[in-house]
Amino acid sequence: MMSRMGTGLMQETGAIKLPPPETEGGMPLMQALKARHSTRTFGSQPLSLQVLSNLLWAASGVNRSDTGQRTAPSAHDWREIDVVVTSAEGAYRYGPSTHMLTRVAAGDLRHLTGVQDFVALAPVNLVYVANLDRMNEADAEDKAFYSATDTGFIAQNVYLYCASAGLAAVVRGLVDREALGVALGLDRHQHVTLAQSVGYPVGSAG
Repeated sequence: MMSRMGTGLMQETGAIKLPPPETEGGMPLMQALKARHSTRTFGSQPLSLQVLSNLLWAASGVNRSDTGQRTAPSAHDWREIDVVVTSAEGAYRYGPSTHMLTRVAAGDLRHLTGVQDFVALAPVNLVYVANLDRMNEADAEDKAFYSATDTGFIAQNVYLYCASAGLAAVVRGLVDREALGVALGLDRHQHVTLAQSVGYPVGSAG
């Protein structure tokens, strides 16, 4: 049976090909830095599939096809951070190399992505998951440090894209990581680092 994501996306297989990201135009960097801020109130309008594509590519998409390297740096090129999109219809892992979404859980898990009331209302909550098994030869302290650092790079990319695109965003650390991990089907080597809510500002026409 086909279902509709909060992004307006129709899918029936759980594997969803995103449209190519729009990598031209947008706000100049210095203006985006000036506009960047956190917002904790969101309008109800869903993100379009194109906006979601742009958002995820900005977060951690491939910007060098010959090497597969990404818009956000990664210590030792571990690429250990997965971006999981939670919407009203389910949770989807973003695959940078294919620019696709793969469903990891059905149903609305947005309320599990944070303790604040607004997280259940934001059209999209991004969940950053560190796969510690990819961090070869790192000890526990380095895994914690570098996975947190690499998450920060991605979250800032999201903030700057949102500033440029007129979206509202806030990054959050208050997450019940155990409950969310169970809902997402995470293994012991996978750890939720942060979450980030994204949507249109209240009163925006989208």
